[in-house]
Amino acid sequence: MKVLLFSEGKNLFSKSGVGQALNHQKEALGANNVEFTLDEKDDYDLVHINTIGLKSFQVLRQAKKRGIPVIYHTHTTYEDFRGSVKFSNQIAPIIKFWTKILYNSADYLISPSEYTKNLIKTKYLRKDKEIRVISNGVDTKNFCKNEELKNKFLEEYKIDKPLVITAGLPFERKGIQDFMKLAEKRKDYQFMWFGSSSIKSMLPKKIQRIIENPPKNVIFPGYVEKDMLIGAFSAAKAFLFMTYEENEGIVVLEALSAQLPLIVRDIPVYNKWLKDGENCFKAKNNTGFIEKLRKVVNGEVENLDEIVKNAYELAKERDLTEIGKKYKEYYEYVLENFGK
Repeated sequence: MKVLLFSEGKNLFSKSGVGQALNHQKEALGANNVEFTLDEKDDYDLVHINTIGLKSFQVLRQAKKRGIPVIYHTHTTYEDFRGSVKFSNQIAPIIKFWTKILYNSADYLISPSEYTKNLIKTKYLRKDKEIRVISNGVDTKNFCKNEELKNKFLEEYKIDKPLVITAGLPFERKGIQDFMKLAEKRKDYQFMWFGSSSIKSMLPKKIQRIIENPPKNVIFPGYVEKDMLIGAFSAAKAFLFMTYEENEGIVVLEALSAQLPLIVRDIPVYNKWLKDGENCFKAKNNTGFIEKLRKVVNGEVENLDEIVKNAYELAKERDLTEIGKKYKEYYEYVLENFGK
C-alpha cells in the first residue's frame, strides 16, 4: 500500500494548521511503516487530499480516471474560513460552494472532529457518504515540558511577569481582538501570540493595526522554531485559546500534551471531549476568560495538577503513533471496500 499525501501551496500553507496537519500525517504514517509519497506523478494506491485548490481538484479527477480511491480531509469549511484574511466573509460562500463539489466528489472523507463531521454531513453533502473522524494528532514525546528550553526561552524574551500564551494565525475568528482586550485589563501579566506574521498584508486593516500597535504587555514573536515554542509552553502559566470557530485546533492538543493549563472558548467543537474543570477550563465571554485565567495564574485551582494530568491522558490518546494506526486501518478499509 502506497498513499499519496497531497497538499498544494506548501510554501503558502506550511505555517498554517493545514500545513501542520500534513507534517503530522507524514510523522504518523512513518511511525506505522505506511509507505507514502508527496509527488502526484508517483505511483500510488490511494490519494489523501488536504487542500482545496485547483491543483487538488486535478489530482482528484486524475485519480478518479485511473480508478484510484480518493479520501478528502475536510480541514476547510465556510464556517472556519470566515473572519480570516481580507474579504474572507465575502469569499466564504464561494469556499462553501467549492468545498461541496470537492467533498461530494471524493470517495471517502476524514474529519478532524465529531463537530466537523456533523457539519459536513448536514451542510455539505448531497447524499450520505462515509466520514471517519481522525484527530490531527500531537507528538507527545516532543511536546512536553522542557526545563532547558524554558530557560532558553526566558533568556531570549526577558519575561518577568506571569506568562500567558496562544498560537495560531492572527485572525479575527481566532479572537485576537478579545485577546487584546483581556491583555489590557491584566497589565500584570505578559501575553504572547505565536504565529506567522508574514501574512500581515493579507489581513484586514483593523487586525493589522492591532499587530502593529499592541498593548505594551503583548508580544507578537511571529513564527518560531519548535524548540522555542516548546520553551514558551514550558514557561507559561496558561494557554489561552479564544477562537470562535475551529475544526479541532492542533495547538490545543499541544497544550494538553505539554500539561499547560488550557483555557478555551466554550464552542461546539470542544463539546464532550474537552470538559471544564476536568481537563481544561472553558469560558463563554471575556468576563469568564478573565476569571478563569486569574484563578489559574494565581494558583487558586485546588485540583490543577489533576486537571493537567487528565489533559495529558487525552493527548496520549491522540499521539501521532496512535493516529497513524487509525490512518492505516482506514486506508486498508478503503482499499478493501472501494468499488463494492
